[in-house]
Amino acid sequence: MIIVTGGAGFIGSAIIAELNKRKIYDIIVVDQLGSDNKWKNLRNLSFTDYIENDDFLELIIHDQIEDSVEAIFHLGACSDTTENDASYLIKNNYEYTKVLASWAVDSDVRFIYASSAATYGDGENGFVDNEMEIDSLRPLNMYGYSKQLFDLWAYQNGLLEQIVGLKYFNVFGPNEYHKANMRSFILKSFEQINASGKVSLFKSYHPDYKDGEQLRDFIYVKDAVDMTLFFLENPDISGLFNIGTAAPRTWLDLVKSVFAAMGRKPDIEFVEMPDSIKNQYQYYTCADITKIREAGYDKETTSLEDSIKDYVQNYLNTNEFL
Repeated sequence: MIIVTGGAGFIGSAIIAELNKRKIYDIIVVDQLGSDNKWKNLRNLSFTDYIENDDFLELIIHDQIEDSVEAIFHLGACSDTTENDASYLIKNNYEYTKVLASWAVDSDVRFIYASSAATYGDGENGFVDNEMEIDSLRPLNMYGYSKQLFDLWAYQNGLLEQIVGLKYFNVFGPNEYHKANMRSFILKSFEQINASGKVSLFKSYHPDYKDGEQLRDFIYVKDAVDMTLFFLENPDISGLFNIGTAAPRTWLDLVKSVFAAMGRKPDIEFVEMPDSIKNQYQYYTCADITKIREAGYDKETTSLEDSIKDYVQNYLNTNEFL
């Protein structure tokens, strides 16, 4: 049996979809469906049971989980980089993860959890997934800090020798529709183009980057899932790993690819960036994926252009889910 927390969410549901393709159906989905539309991500999926996350935590605390669990993919978390309720983030992203990880290690269950590229902050100290350098990182927002806190705790307590933490960079693709303001800019661009025929990008306030030439490591969710499942297939590998392409692209590259996938000519305007995010804006991210390559992952990631074409034409145009 495999447990996926955050299983109704973006990456979680994509993982279940791929497990189903591999004929794996003995899955427990853990999430908090609330009042948004992420329940729709579950409609195409096959799984054994669904449990709300608070109820699942109680089962873990009282050791009432079946003995047949092979692995836990812990993707459940608040991933809103603008969330300012620090106490909520600590409880949801840090304390919850500590309980699950401790139970998994004690129960000899494979534990693979989502850390975040947000832990790297502005990248001043690089983007290398080195456990021994965690305490040198300076996240720019409370979300990133809540993720770093668990990475630190896991390292200090020796758990990173037994579990896997994945630092996802800018993941985009099907099943992110419910994420409101945290949806990828591919989806937001698609909507802007349909509504007005043009796309608005933030101006640059950094002398080294022209407008629209800020760089991000964008990775298609299908590639991110394949890299994630590599660690299920290789249970002897542990530690922190970046999940990205190592090939950052500009916002202009991204938007022009959306226009091309929609068969439209680019029409781009640059607008002022809100003051609320100016001080925590990342102008450059690039996943160093040397470590996962050395661990044995040898597949190439899909190009930005091909990823966006697949996403737009096979999912956004048709309102399809994985």
